[in-house]
Amino acid sequence: MKLYLYKSSVKALLLVAFLFPAIVFGQTENSTKQNVFRLNVINPGIEYEHSLSEKSKLSVNAGFGVSMSYPELTSFQPDYAFFLSSFLDLHYKFIYNLDRRIAMKKNIDYNSGDFVGLKIIGRGVEVGQSNTLKRTDNVDFSVGPTWGIQRSFSKIHLLFNAGPVYYFDTKGNSGFYPIMLELNIGYNVWKSK
Repeated sequence: MKLYLYKSSVKALLLVAFLFPAIVFGQTENSTKQNVFRLNVINPGIEYEHSLSEKSKLSVNAGFGVSMSYPELTSFQPDYAFFLSSFLDLHYKFIYNLDRRIAMKKNIDYNSGDFVGLKIIGRGVEVGQSNTLKRTDNVDFSVGPTWGIQRSFSKIHLLFNAGPVYYFDTKGNSGFYPIMLELNIGYNVWKSK
């Protein structure tokens, strides 16, 4: 049963990550609808950000990086530790200040703006398993609303977002964390309109 849930969860995330952007790719686009492919540095990953509309974006980021443990999903003293693992990050962003940025003649390239959104992250098996860190499952997920900013300076992309998360694993363990922070620097490889 556990293996079935694990495989089903992974298949569902992969299906959403790779098919959804392909389905919506054929929409009519204008100058504020930019699809962006970038490489992230802090938590190394490959990201594709697709414009669903002028202000709505869907970002898919797959990579490998540093993760924080959650108390209900680990047995470790103290309750928090950091570990390396693979991840798949799906992030819906609504850029709410796009019109104001255009009116003020500020940069909107590569979807620069302030946003609110919803983020879902799946994490895989940790690398170099520690003797003190014991996760309740090899896979876990977190979901929550976000507020953030992203700016691009030519090819350099800066991202910061924050928000509460509900986290869970495939064995039924779960919890809530009041605020998670993300800071990332990336390289914008290309954009299309």
